[in-house]
Amino acid sequence: MTRYAAPQDGLPPQTALHTGRAIFTEAYAVIPRGVMTQIVTSVLPGWADTRAWIIARPLSGFSETFAQLILEIAPGGGSDSPEPDAGVQSVLFVTDGTLTLTFQGQTHTLTAGGYAYLPPGLDWQLHAAGPTPARLHWIRKLYEPAPGWAVPDAFVTNESLIPPNPMPDTQGRWATTRFVENDDLRHDMQVNIVTFQPGGVIPFEETHVMEHGLYVLEGKAVYKLNSDWVEVEAGDFMWLRAFCPQACYAAGPGPFRYLLYKDINRHPKLRGVGAFGR
Repeated sequence: MTRYAAPQDGLPPQTALHTGRAIFTEAYAVIPRGVMTQIVTSVLPGWADTRAWIIARPLSGFSETFAQLILEIAPGGGSDSPEPDAGVQSVLFVTDGTLTLTFQGQTHTLTAGGYAYLPPGLDWQLHAAGPTPARLHWIRKLYEPAPGWAVPDAFVTNESLIPPNPMPDTQGRWATTRFVENDDLRHDMQVNIVTFQPGGVIPFEETHVMEHGLYVLEGKAVYKLNSDWVEVEAGDFMWLRAFCPQACYAAGPGPFRYLLYKDINRHPKLRGVGAFGR
């Protein structure tokens, strides 16, 4: 069974050296698993018995298009009104435990590997249903409508139900589990799972308009971020601004896998926030 990384309780001892891998630059950031302790969690309005690691949020010089949270929900906890903004869409990805997700009169059970897309304006509820805490990623983005295209439908699935799609000419060493097709113009974001087998590489420096958030679910690798090669492992989070060069070499003994956010399928903004026009 696939196991997914998650933040852990506890602090380093007072005798530990202050040597870590946290990096924050204009082009990228690395938030390693060792700094995601309980003292950096948040509590959220409308959520009961829940704590959140907010690992990305819109901020000058940081994430521009999305927010990403890791939630830990105690048994029986959760929310009847989780989303405070009717214009926001969400993706939920479960890493541990059991959750019930209710929308449009139906209740769905989500376990590890469970994935849900929730469009803007949807009335939904989420609660931990098992005897142990449930953990999940909650990725939020303000939806950008496209003329002639309807808002996407809500759906629920599981990673195990979707075969990974190998990248061309990689002999399966680099593959992507896509929950939404690239050419579905209803969607303005994707949250996928990327898998590298040992020795797999991104053999060129990707440099493109898409902003990225990458949470390492499993394994370890050396990742090229702008001009730096950085070691990353399960439980680390990376943010890459648009046009930040990136490449990867999967250096560990097992698969290297990460949950990937990217914005897609919309014209670049020329007015408003992040643009020069008014």
